[in-house]
This record gives sequence, C-alpha cells and structure tokens, in this order.
Amino acid sequence: WDETHFGKMGSYYINRTFFFDVHPPLGKMLIGLAGYLSGYDGTFPFQKPGDRYGQHNYMGMRGVRFYRLFCAFLGSCLVPFAYLTVLELSKSLPAALLTAFILIFDTGCITLSQYILLDPILMFFLMGAVLSMVKCNSCADRPFSASWWFWLSLTGVNLAGAMGVKFVGLFVVLLVGLNTIYDLWGLLGNLSLSLVMFGKHLLARILCLILLPLALYTAIFAVHFTLLNKSGPGDGFFSSAFQSQLIGNNLHNVSIPE
Repeated sequence: WDETHFGKMGSYYINRTFFFDVHPPLGKMLIGLAGYLSGYDGTFPFQKPGDRYGQHNYMGMRGVRFYRLFCAFLGSCLVPFAYLTVLELSKSLPAALLTAFILIFDTGCITLSQYILLDPILMFFLMGAVLSMVKCNSCADRPFSASWWFWLSLTGVNLAGAMGVKFVGLFVVLLVGLNTIYDLWGLLGNLSLSLVMFGKHLLARILCLILLPLALYTAIFAVHFTLLNKSGPGDGFFSSAFQSQLIGNNLHNVSIPE
C-alpha cells in the first residue's frame, strides 16, 4: 500500500506536479530522483496496491538496478552503520559482528528495504546520526580537529535528513540533544577549561547541531516548492495567491487582491 502511495509522489516530482503530504518532502524527493536517474518517466499511475508495473522502469526507485541509489542500497547501509556504532561503543568485535548478523537476517528490515518506502531512507539517516554522534564522542580528546568537525557536522546533516523524511526524526534529535547537554555539562565542570574555550565548544555545537540542520531543512522545502511548479492534487490545501503561481491552475497568473 505504501509503495503505491510514495511511488506516486516520486512520479509527481518527476512530472513537477504539486501535491500535499503530511510528511516532509526529502524522502519523496530522493525517491523521485532515483527514479529519474534510472530512466523512469513518471507515467505509472500507482492506482492501487498490486498493480503490475509492466514496461515501466521502476527498479531505480527500489534500488536493485542501475545506480543502486535507493531503497535497497540505503537499507543495506544499516548493517555497516550498526556494526561501526556497536564497535565504537563496546570495542568488542564479537558484539559488533553479532549486531551486523542480526540485522542481515532480520526479515522486517529486508522487506522494508526492497520496496519504494520512506522507512529505509529514514532509518539510514537515523542510524547515520547515531553513528556520527558516537564517532564525534570518540574525538572528545582532540576537539576542533578535522575529524571532530567532520563528525559533528555530519551529525547535523543526518539530523536534517531524518527530520526531512519523517517527523519521527525528532527522536534522534532528542537523543543527540541529550548527549550534547551531557557533554557540555562535563566541559563546564572541567576547571582546567577556560570560559572562552567552553564558549567555543558551545558555539561549535550551535553551528553544527542547530543552525546547519535548520538551514538544510529549510533548503529541502525551498527545493520542494521550486520543483513542483505545476497544478496538481495539492492545490486546494494552499491559498489562492499560492495557487496563482502554479502552471495549469485556474488562477495561474491571475491578479489576487490583498
């Protein structure tokens, strides 16, 4: 059922047709991009679950052919993400291998990752954020180094990605936020650290974990509204002034009084 839902939205992006959905746009945009890059022309109707795709090139969106972009590729990334996270936390190779083994043979994860769904994209960013956070914590003894900045910035990018796919990404934002508070509290209690240096730590986290994700999240919507410039099923959710900007809408280019 969900493949019918989100596959249709991928087609909307390819056709630049405006629509409305309860989830943020990043996941659907990436599905549409994967379909576009793999040769899908956005013409399959996605009318009901179980319809055969026929000659339509849908495989790029699922990610098992051509660019291997989505969704199977992102689902397969969960295994090394989990392995590296557990290895970093436990320093135990058997524990990391067991974690990877469990995910490899998890039928739920395998099933979710082989269809056109938001779930593998969401899990990719969620686990990416956790891995980046753990890696950044491991660089605590060398703050402001290149690797420290890289993992801190990548954490912010993954937070924006998780929130940009589904609002349940707020949970990983909460996790990273609590970890950051704990980290800053420890730094504040370190009497050998000057207030100026503590201020630099605080500013770095504000920049990478608040401002960077907000900028990327806003940019996602900017791309969304730029791409979808043709009238579609989402017109009625927005104002007349907005509808007048959509090509094909009855109000297109009509002068709207204030």
